[in-house]
Amino acid sequence: MKAIYRFAVLLTLLAAAAACPAQMPDFYKSANRVVWLVQEIDRVRPAWEALGLTDIHEYPNVSMSGNYHGTANNIIAWEITGHLGNLSVEMVQPAEGQLNAFNDFLGHHGDGIFSIVHEVHSRAQMDTEIRRMQSLGVNVLQQFTVTRDGVPVTYTFFDTEPQGKFVLGLVYAPGGMPAPLPGKMVTHLAPVVNDAASVSAFWSKLGFPAFSMEHATPRPDSRYRGQPLSLSFEVGYQHYDQFSYEWIVPPTTPPNIYADFLRNHHEGIQHIGIPVDDLQKSAAAYEKLGYHIHQSGAWGNVGQKNSGQYDYMDTDTHGGVAVELLHAY
Repeated sequence: MKAIYRFAVLLTLLAAAAACPAQMPDFYKSANRVVWLVQEIDRVRPAWEALGLTDIHEYPNVSMSGNYHGTANNIIAWEITGHLGNLSVEMVQPAEGQLNAFNDFLGHHGDGIFSIVHEVHSRAQMDTEIRRMQSLGVNVLQQFTVTRDGVPVTYTFFDTEPQGKFVLGLVYAPGGMPAPLPGKMVTHLAPVVNDAASVSAFWSKLGFPAFSMEHATPRPDSRYRGQPLSLSFEVGYQHYDQFSYEWIVPPTTPPNIYADFLRNHHEGIQHIGIPVDDLQKSAAAYEKLGYHIHQSGAWGNVGQKNSGQYDYMDTDTHGGVAVELLHAY
């Protein structure tokens, strides 16, 4: 009887554990950097330098030693690091012909943001999170160590992209990674997806907050490539200490930049949001660099509190990521 009782108690505890949601570790509340994959770094770098990428360091022949899907693997790449204000950027051009997560991404999506990377403070903390993720059904996609400025830096990328629509990453360096710059040059990152409910459920299973969904209604002042646009769509939000994530679910018609992205790149991070004081002046500065307004609109009662206007600039021609300039009142 005692054995049966102990077994029943064990089943009860296991059931309770299964019912409890996973707990997201605190280091996910802020991002250390994004890994941005490109096919021609010498073409993309000057474009983003003109758009505000600063503090650039170049590493022209980097060897990244580790494993891919658990098999020993070495990546040769050309990379630069820099900052878009509070967003640290690691732009990587992997050598062609190698089997690795970077080339897989480029082959499927083209240029774009591959991973949002969070800093851990020890290898033990990284290993603990690997075990937690594995217990939730998520394995390591790619892991490697690269020596940068004499310091070994270890990255772990989880296989979250198929269901989560971007690769979740961890990074560890003895003494710590360079911190993102202060300020709010970038306020949000925005993936475009086909089904927010399934993506939200996936991240919730891993302990991340479920999406807070809203319905965006058409406005008469919206434009797509200069023509009137009547567009309604669903959008979900996740708010963290450093950025917000804006999950957009667009219709295929009428034509819009979100549907364009799905057609050209498939699901993934479509734009970064940059607040500006003078929308017209800022958009004009982008126009002078050759980037045009591909979609524009507003929210709320323009000019009043909790309202604003935005312009999407076609910077995705260099690097696969658009910039949303936005002015909030």
